Amino acid sequence: MSETVSTAVPKIAMRDVQKRFGSKVVLDGLTLDVPRGQSVVVIGGSGTGKSVMLKCVLGLLKPEKGSIKVDGDEVIGMSPKDREKVLRKFGMLFQGSALFDSLKVWENVAFGLIQGRGMDRGAAKKVALDKLAQVGLNADVGNLSPAELSGGMQKRVALARAIAAEPEIIFFDEPTTGLDPIMADVINDLIKACVQRLGATTLSITHDMASARKIADRVAMIYKGKIVWEGAVAEVDHSGNDYVDQFINGRADGPIRMEVRRA
Repeated sequence: MSETVSTAVPKIAMRDVQKRFGSKVVLDGLTLDVPRGQSVVVIGGSGTGKSVMLKCVLGLLKPEKGSIKVDGDEVIGMSPKDREKVLRKFGMLFQGSALFDSLKVWENVAFGLIQGRGMDRGAAKKVALDKLAQVGLNADVGNLSPAELSGGMQKRVALARAIAAEPEIIFFDEPTTGLDPIMADVINDLIKACVQRLGATTLSITHDMASARKIADRVAMIYKGKIVWEGAVAEVDHSGNDYVDQFINGRADGPIRMEVRRA
């Protein structure tokens, strides 16, 4: 395959992805491309299918219908051996950081290297301390437990873990949740710097528009399991889409209706 053709293949391509839980439809024909080397941010409210979308790409959930390709390879129905190879391409920053309380900070960062890649602990610790330095944490932090860290420091450690194996693709799940605006901006700057250093492709989900504007090349809006708009980040404030306008301006009135149970 020529270089021109290969670079045209999206890093991740989702087509008509449908996922339901019982009678509840969560993804309803979702279609989205994540171009290689770009940062795509999916915005939308709670319960719109953002996290389910990520889990379907990772194979944690299996859609009832549709196609999900990574580097042109169909991953739905892929064998466990082949899926393991695909998952080696991914890094992930989880909502809430999801650090292991029983492990030191450096062991958290090195966890995937030791357990997933079989790397020697000494070599893995060296990598972990290097990644901690890249997110602005010194070596002394590596010997602390997660409980000794502030929320912002925990998020930095989670970012260091996400980039530890220098993945081709990184997922960011609500990367600034629970942080004050200044620390959130610090994390956004670190995300941009780390991603640029790696040359990684990223897919993020968030309801934080400040974060979306900072880290995105492209923005997509999800509502009721469908992508209702997508475009360059510079276009989001004048999208001409009623769903996007309501969401980014935080208005109660509009096509997005919140389900509120009344007494």
